[in-house]
Amino acid sequence: MAGAFIVDCLAKAAKLRSCRLVLAGDRAESSPYFDYLSQRFGAELTSQGKGHLGQRMARVLRRYSSAGAILMGADTPSLPLSFIRESIKDLREVPVVVAPALDGGYYLIGIRGALPDIFGDLDWGGAGVLRQTVRRLRRLRIPYRIGRWWYDIDRASDLAFLAADLEQRICATDPTSCPATAGLLREMGLLKNRR
Repeated sequence: MAGAFIVDCLAKAAKLRSCRLVLAGDRAESSPYFDYLSQRFGAELTSQGKGHLGQRMARVLRRYSSAGAILMGADTPSLPLSFIRESIKDLREVPVVVAPALDGGYYLIGIRGALPDIFGDLDWGGAGVLRQTVRRLRRLRIPYRIGRWWYDIDRASDLAFLAADLEQRICATDPTSCPATAGLLREMGLLKNRR
């Protein structure tokens, strides 16, 4: 599934033609698979390095945040492109944008300017990551915006929700929003529609 998610997220991000596309992953610079994706989507490759999720996110964002950078998880294949565009617009107006996931974390974070100290010692993977991040932003008095809510895929139940969303358009999405993922869900028998 991860491969399909990554393809759909990169395809979506590549539609933002005025933006530089960077693919960050574990040992991304030495992976034939990431090399292929980099060439296919015109993405720059970078390694996120080691450490907990916050350390890896900070490491990547620090390289690009001076001009403004949005880091997006690949576990949101059905995310509407308009949500990413809204986050880019918001980042032009405030130094931090956080787009929440339904599980209490966030699927996207944007930073413009110096990287604030907001990524250390959080309960990564827990239901309070968004709350903890916002608390730190407030304590540091950093202006921010909360983006549009969406869901990410972390568990089998999330995958079932994704299939139902694509099948029944619960969140106003459809299989064309993530064709690689939809194709794989059809192969698995989790998605029946043919559109």
